[in-house]
Amino acid sequence: MSDPSSMNRRDFLGKSAVAIAGSAILPRTASSYANIVGANDRISLGHIGNGNRGHDLDLIASKLKDSHHVEMTAVCDLWTVNRAKAVATNSGYYGRAPRGLQRPEELLALKDVDGVLISTPEHTHSPILKLAAAAGKDAYVEKPMGNVLAEVKSARDAVIQAKTIVQVGTQHRSEPYQIAAQKVAQSGALGDVSKVEIVWNYHGPRWRGRPEVKQIREQDTDWSAWLMTKPARPFDPQRYFEFRLYKEFSSGIPDQWISHAIDGVHWFMDDNYPTSVVSHGGVFAWHDGRETADTFQTLLEYPKGFLVSYSTSFGNDAPSFTRYMGKKATLINIGGEGSPRYQLIEEKGTHEDDSDIDQKRTSEFIQVPGQTGLPPMGIDDLSLEHMANWFECMRSRQQPHATVHAGFAHSVACMMAAESYWTGKKIFWDGRSETFSDQKPA
Repeated sequence: MSDPSSMNRRDFLGKSAVAIAGSAILPRTASSYANIVGANDRISLGHIGNGNRGHDLDLIASKLKDSHHVEMTAVCDLWTVNRAKAVATNSGYYGRAPRGLQRPEELLALKDVDGVLISTPEHTHSPILKLAAAAGKDAYVEKPMGNVLAEVKSARDAVIQAKTIVQVGTQHRSEPYQIAAQKVAQSGALGDVSKVEIVWNYHGPRWRGRPEVKQIREQDTDWSAWLMTKPARPFDPQRYFEFRLYKEFSSGIPDQWISHAIDGVHWFMDDNYPTSVVSHGGVFAWHDGRETADTFQTLLEYPKGFLVSYSTSFGNDAPSFTRYMGKKATLINIGGEGSPRYQLIEEKGTHEDDSDIDQKRTSEFIQVPGQTGLPPMGIDDLSLEHMANWFECMRSRQQPHATVHAGFAHSVACMMAAESYWTGKKIFWDGRSETFSDQKPA
């Protein structure tokens, strides 16, 4: 699983890449550079995958249409219902209808599209990103960047070679409160960090019960195209919409939740690949036919000498938190993913007993310029800054906040966590060969 040498339906990718950009992925040519948008030119967007998250991204892009001079000119979804909704929604945002296309290759072949948003099921993120690079398109791709190592490598390499601007959808890297906290973590205020603890909980049968399962008909979509690189199987509407519960398409909690959490750790600690990972968990709360865990715990060790403990339960909504534990201070995030409430708790010397710990500590909330009092727990439009950063980098050709390298790194950590869970073994990363296995590198 860590680095398969062959892949079912591989000819799909090969034929698509040939159709779009010839038999090889080439760097930008002089003619492709001519398509780079200038400071005052409109950015023409295409969107592949117009489901629930796609609807959110459409709204976010529309809120930036005037400030960043963008327009959604094409949408693409395999299901006729999602496609029609996306056309209607974007018509309302921009005053004219985008082109509605069914297959990604059709959209990527459009010469007037500058950048594409990719918010398809996660087993297709890397394959479609590779196709976008082959077509010379800049891309905003949802996380995880991928969940099959060979595919994630291939997508990353294609982006590097094509020199396209890719923003991965780990949007917390663009949020003011997270940036302020990251600067504290990088300032040395914490001292040597030995452990990072992350606990994010949720009470409910996450990803089960999508109403679309009962609405879709096989003749209204392209099931073979949806499977993409996966083996052929009979049409299954549950896998189509509740794919995060099935091992073949997703690891569930690692792909969806750990991807955000560990990307934050990589960013805060400036350490990008775990040396080893061990995971455990199971289906303990929701016995509804799901294959991916509803209760998950993993430990990741990093080269700089610290341990990351990550835990999620879908059977209980106990308070969530993240804390970076250093010899000088603790940086604690009160709340779950994206919470802006970071508190710095400073240690005062050492103590042999617990009698006066409270008296030996001081604490303060991390602030951003212009802020007074406690940060709000709910912040709207968390992805606005992230999308805006991508648009700005499309014009400047500078690297965005969440690069393809960061996306590759969080994908590696998540895949290692999943591999450990599925195999019951400790998994090691070999940075020289960019592979992982249950054998420690020499």
